[in-house]
Amino acid sequence: MTGAVSKGADDKGAGGKGHSGKGHSGKGPSGKGGGVGSGVGRPSAAWALPGALFFACFAIVPMLLVGYLAFTDWDGIGSPQWTGTDNWSRLWHDPDMRQAVWLSLLLTVLTWLVQTPIALLLGVWAAGRQRNRAVLSAIFFLPLLASSVALALVWKQLLDPNFGLIAEIGPALGFADGDLLGDPQGALGAILFVTAWQFIPLHTLIYQGGARAIPRSLYDAAAIDGAGTVRQFFSITLPQLRNTVVTSSVIMVVGALTFFDTVLILTKGGPGTDTSIVPFLMYKNGFQAFDLGYASAVAALLVVVATTVSLLLVRLTGFSAMRSTREGM
Repeated sequence: MTGAVSKGADDKGAGGKGHSGKGHSGKGPSGKGGGVGSGVGRPSAAWALPGALFFACFAIVPMLLVGYLAFTDWDGIGSPQWTGTDNWSRLWHDPDMRQAVWLSLLLTVLTWLVQTPIALLLGVWAAGRQRNRAVLSAIFFLPLLASSVALALVWKQLLDPNFGLIAEIGPALGFADGDLLGDPQGALGAILFVTAWQFIPLHTLIYQGGARAIPRSLYDAAAIDGAGTVRQFFSITLPQLRNTVVTSSVIMVVGALTFFDTVLILTKGGPGTDTSIVPFLMYKNGFQAFDLGYASAVAALLVVVATTVSLLLVRLTGFSAMRSTREGM
């Protein structure tokens, strides 16, 4: 019995020694095996390689090509002919471009003014614990599942003055003949409404996530102090969602400056040129007039403007600091 115990102790000691030696030989913090110590910290740069290659192939390289074509004359056939700054000079003196820039800026501002308050309120509501909240939220988020082209086609039929829904409700909206898309203000309002109907759910999700991250203890303390729902919203919710508002605004502004499929389907830039925003002008020159050099100049200008606006929003709002707004953090 004594010999068996001694043998078991010897085996245990040998096993422990072997395990210890293995840990120190290649699995420690400095070993290549990557033990517990090596798992602490940031992953290696190799993990970012697939994403970096994807971004380079489908973003950086196309932008460089567009930047080159912006200084050429090319109809899509043959070789581009270098023209220097001719496209940029034409861009500067083009009255259609000035109108398109004004319409794009107007649509961007109106988009932010319409979508932000609605998405903010809906996001805060969806973050609560109301009855049937999950079901109603799921129904409301359905427009996110469809493409912009499909939704624009549906609304195109609904807004048809001959057999669409607008033919019935048009007189109540001030359009006796129901031709909403034939009126400059009506067409712009239709674009604003359709884009808001589609993209408000996206920003609602963003605000819902931000609202759920707010500590419940802040609301409990405010309730003890006698603050009502409205006071809690303006004193707690809005300040805590400051970074979320900036994130949503950047996505919204860049999206409003660059989308054109809804305009293409609903109005085709009309009536006349009253809804010809900058992306649609780029499409019109590139794929209808086959003036790809000038269209590339418009695209390059659009990239510069959208990037500059987004960076200014981040810079002026202090979002780049990325400081936590939570109490005590």
